[in-house]
Order: sequence, then C-alpha cells, then structure tokens
Amino acid sequence: MSKGLFVTGTGTDIGKTYITALLLKKLHESGCDAAYFKAAMSGNQRREDGSLVPGDALHVKTVSGIPQQLDEMCPYVYETAVSPHLAARLEGSPVELECVVQAYKNVYRKHDIVIAEGSGGIVCPIRFDDKKLMLEDIVKALGLGCIVVADAGLGTINHVVLTVEYLRARDIRVYGIILNNFKKGDVLHEDNKVMCACLTDIPVLACVGAGEQSIDIDAQQLISLCS
Repeated sequence: MSKGLFVTGTGTDIGKTYITALLLKKLHESGCDAAYFKAAMSGNQRREDGSLVPGDALHVKTVSGIPQQLDEMCPYVYETAVSPHLAARLEGSPVELECVVQAYKNVYRKHDIVIAEGSGGIVCPIRFDDKKLMLEDIVKALGLGCIVVADAGLGTINHVVLTVEYLRARDIRVYGIILNNFKKGDVLHEDNKVMCACLTDIPVLACVGAGEQSIDIDAQQLISLCS
C-alpha cells in the first residue's frame, strides 16, 4: 500500500496539522484529487447533538479546500486532549489497527493521493492495554514514507536528528524535513536549516513562516514522494 505520504513531527504542537493543510492545499490547487487521513484524533469539541467534531480534519478541510467528506477522514475521535491511548482508556473505543488500515484503504480507493497525519511525535502510544499499538506501527501498516515537521527555533537540530534516526531504525523511509515558524535571515534558523540537512542527509523540502497561507514546494515534487 502506498499512494500517500505520512506527516509526523518532532513533538506535539509544532504545526503538523497546519503544514498538512498547506500540503493538501498545494495538491488541490494543482488539480490533484488529494485526501486527508488521521488514525486517531484527541482533544475535540462536541456538536449540539453530542457528536464529536474531528477538529484537525475540519481545519485541514477548511484551509486546503478539499471536497472530501469529514466523516471519512478519521476513524477514531476522542474528546480528551491527551495521547490516544489514554483518551481511549478514559472514554472507551480503543484503536484497532485493522480498522485503521481499512479506513485508510477506503480513502485510498477514492482519491489519487492521501496525506496522513500522525498524533504527537513519532513515539506516540496509540493503544496501550491488552494490546500495544504505537504510531510507528500504523505508518508501517500503511506502507508510507514520512515527512518530518519541526519548529525552526532553538533545539530543533537535536529533535530532528533523533526523530529521523528513530524512523530509520524502524525501516521507515524519511523523504524530507519541513521547518515551521521559519524566519528568513535569522542566523539561528538559517543555520538550523543547514545543520538538519547535513546531520541527517535528508533534504529540507520547505521553510514556512508563521501564519503563511502557502508552502513553497513544487506540487509535482510532492506528488513524486507519494509513490
């Protein structure tokens, strides 16, 4: 299984959803039938009828303009803003890998490309009870390679190198790095861009400034990564 790309990050709240939305916007505007997928989503609000709104998916759909139906984007949605394994322990409905794979296949069959987003950083427990399921298990089950999203600021060299080496140790392909909150001309940010590429031998595909509404990456290059 492929025809997609997995977006992971060096940690929580470094802009995975924001970057994923911009990637899908780029693909959608190029005429590609692209779709979004996230296996498990925590920290969501309820509608008046009590059902949960998959907030990350809604943000991606709104920003990117993709016409994909919201209810096919995420099979497991939780209210509590904690790791999926803990949210499931508190709320029930633990993640089943077979259900995730089937949900992804359903999206995969309908669209040209699927951009899947991870929860937290790559070392994220998705289920931890009588069964153990880590985020990396989902990446491997879907057969996807990764883009690593990182903050451009202080400490990112360590975070990026550790994340890339962790992925490599598990035989997960890493196609590139995207730096978020990047300030052009900032000596630290510019050096981090160079050092992350040099120390990982992975290209920095794009640098995105805070609040930017587009990403400077060629759509065809992006499509080529979704092999």
